[in-house]
Amino acid sequence: MNRIFLSTNGSRLARAECGENDHWSVEFLLEGANVRCLAVDPHNPNVVYAGTQGTGLLRSSDKGKTWQPLGMEGHVVKAIATSPAEPGLMVVGTRPACVFISRDGGASWKESVSFKKMRRFFWFSPAEKPFTAYVQGIALSPANPNMMVVGVELGAVVRSTDGGKTWQGHRKGALRDCHSITFHAANGDWVYEGGGTGAGAAFSRDGGNTWTQSRRGLDRHYGWAAAADPARPEVMYVSLSPSPMKAHSADNAQASIFRSMGGSTWEKLSGGLPQPLNHMPYALLTDSDAPGHLYAGLSSGDVWHTADYGDHWQQLSLNLGAVWTSMVMLK
Repeated sequence: MNRIFLSTNGSRLARAECGENDHWSVEFLLEGANVRCLAVDPHNPNVVYAGTQGTGLLRSSDKGKTWQPLGMEGHVVKAIATSPAEPGLMVVGTRPACVFISRDGGASWKESVSFKKMRRFFWFSPAEKPFTAYVQGIALSPANPNMMVVGVELGAVVRSTDGGKTWQGHRKGALRDCHSITFHAANGDWVYEGGGTGAGAAFSRDGGNTWTQSRRGLDRHYGWAAAADPARPEVMYVSLSPSPMKAHSADNAQASIFRSMGGSTWEKLSGGLPQPLNHMPYALLTDSDAPGHLYAGLSSGDVWHTADYGDHWQQLSLNLGAVWTSMVMLK
């Protein structure tokens, strides 16, 4: 199967493509662009979007080979989401924490004024100077284009049911230090979050309105990536480390990937994975065409794959140089 991985890679973008005989070619693009986030257009798999640190948005129509500007210049774009339910609907999150919405594929943008009014004085991020909170994750419902869930690092998880016109405050049970948030690929009731507070993982069964955390089976609680099987929404995954200092260290993350088959209990996955992982799994990717498959992108640039819900793993023969918070797969 021909696969392409794109990952944020510090000041540049990494692109790896699998050709014949599972031979991988890796190239590094957009040197100096400071790419911070990525998103694939669910209605056109050739189209990818990248958010950058000050030069706004970029768009590729050839699976990440070449890129063109797409507005939002001057903004630090930290999160992008494209709607599976409405072609052309995109939502972008920035630092400071603001939300911008486009319904024409990025040709024009409108800030959600009501989201700005949601900001609170205690929203604060220790992750990077000037320590201003920012939007780290955006989840758009696969069924309802007006349903949006936004996670702030460090601040809150808020929800809109009217396409960003109004917002509900921090949702009960969600993690205030949001690192990743995503709807299920097909089921608009399930939403998943990885974060640095509480249990490190949370999930919702009512479209992001209320959330559940379970610590049972977890021996570490600093969460980052969250994902769920495309055919079985109750099968969820999260990557966890004991602390932020370990998670973001050069080679001492002491991290693990956990799986839950319903939300009550978590189990640590091994099956060939190093125990523990010295490098943080910043990305967990499922494949909508292949239930049971999961890819883990590590901070070292290594990528691991399982085809049986995490029971057995194999390292792919490529290295992306690094994975900094965002990675996507195209086919």
